[in-house]
Amino acid sequence: MKNLDARSQLSNHPNPNMVTGGASKKRQRAVHPANSPTASSSSRPCAAVIIDSDSKRPTHPNPNPFPKPSPTAPHSFNDPSSADVLLRLFVDPSPLDLPATSFSNSPTAQSQDDVVLHLHAHALRRCKYFAALLSDRWQRHPQNDAVRNISLRVPPIPGAMDARIALLELLYTSDLASAITTVSAALDLLPVASELIFEDCVQFCLRFLEAVSWTQDEETRVLALIPHLSEDEAKDLMARVSGAPDSSEEMLYGLILAVTHNQSMAFVKAFVAKLLREFGSRELVERVMDRAFQTTFKVVKEAMEEYTSPGVRGNHDETEAIQRINLHTAMTNGKHLLWLVERMIELRVAESAVKEWSEQPAFTADLQRAFRDDAWRNIVPSLPSVLLRCTSRLVNAVAAGTILVAAQVRKKLVKDWLPVLIVCKDNNASPLTPSNKPLYLDLEETFLRIISTLPMPDAQELLQQCLSFSTRNVEDCPHLVTAFNTWFRRATHPPQAQNLC
Repeated sequence: MKNLDARSQLSNHPNPNMVTGGASKKRQRAVHPANSPTASSSSRPCAAVIIDSDSKRPTHPNPNPFPKPSPTAPHSFNDPSSADVLLRLFVDPSPLDLPATSFSNSPTAQSQDDVVLHLHAHALRRCKYFAALLSDRWQRHPQNDAVRNISLRVPPIPGAMDARIALLELLYTSDLASAITTVSAALDLLPVASELIFEDCVQFCLRFLEAVSWTQDEETRVLALIPHLSEDEAKDLMARVSGAPDSSEEMLYGLILAVTHNQSMAFVKAFVAKLLREFGSRELVERVMDRAFQTTFKVVKEAMEEYTSPGVRGNHDETEAIQRINLHTAMTNGKHLLWLVERMIELRVAESAVKEWSEQPAFTADLQRAFRDDAWRNIVPSLPSVLLRCTSRLVNAVAAGTILVAAQVRKKLVKDWLPVLIVCKDNNASPLTPSNKPLYLDLEETFLRIISTLPMPDAQELLQQCLSFSTRNVEDCPHLVTAFNTWFRRATHPPQAQNLC
């Protein structure tokens, strides 16, 4: 413990004015100079000791909540017939002696009577504190057969008396494992063992706490205890409760990769989605999701680029095999991308994904070239559907206001992906939505809604590219009719600049 050295010095140099033995009836208290650190009650140790000659105090047995250890010494704990040390535990009423850590969860401290224990010097010497105190060098008139009287101050907090009695009883056994069997017992005993410098108990408590699981309340007590430990003592406990600065980010990123790049079942993905929803830092979740989105999207783009512009020159079979691999890579990672997009929209952290999706003229050009060819139909027939679903999720979130982006981003989003939609529609590569409406029709309506939010010149440019939305029967494309009617209505409005304030 951090205060171990200070307590050791105090223990190894007891005040020479302290007296042991049974010759005098007058209590001799330690006398400290006025400028001594121990002269102030605020700086005296919790285990301050008074040598007392009165050996006839009554013993008040206290119920002991700790497991009773098996005695291994020739003398037993609290045995009046063979004791050579009379230890009085008394509650110090001074509020300045209250320690920082409580041994009990009870909100109020109850008064406790003094306790007198009949102990043995050979057992007490297992604590360096008592070993120094019982040294003959501090006795004015050493008597081998005299009963030494010691008073030990106990802080007035719940459980403090029981913890000290339990620790003193442990001095009579070498089998600490049979006595310390719960985290609560280890947490109660560790501060007292450190205070009295019972090193065997300190080391066992630390090993026990490091090896067993904790409840949340017990972990709170461990965290409160760590600042009072030395660096060497606390390192194993700190490694368990303190992560690296970016450990949460790496953990979340690893979970996302695990569910997207493996054949994870639906309930596994649902569990990770729940973790992301309930995570405390939205900023960190957004950073992790952006990172995963960028990584996965890059793989899809590179695969489609290699498919549309193969750099391999060889026989036809080798080229076809490589092309198949590229399409399967794009398809697999496209599914991962769709899951990421849906989670980002759900968590409202998809703004950067929309911006990235709107800046893909080269990628959308590759898609148009690929989908005009029928080779993909026999290899990955669902590839257009996956990429259109990603586009649909993002543009619907933009149109609904779930994701707020600038007008220029909205324009580029429609401008880059509108040609892909047209190619997929012409090649019958558009699936149905959950409402049994063709996906291309849903995208057409959403694109037109976004166009209606743009400045008039931009809307004019994009509406002209939407003429392919028309059908043989004009009544079958009301969304297109509404979009043009809206634009012409706005075009007839007189300029509003002169009406501004």
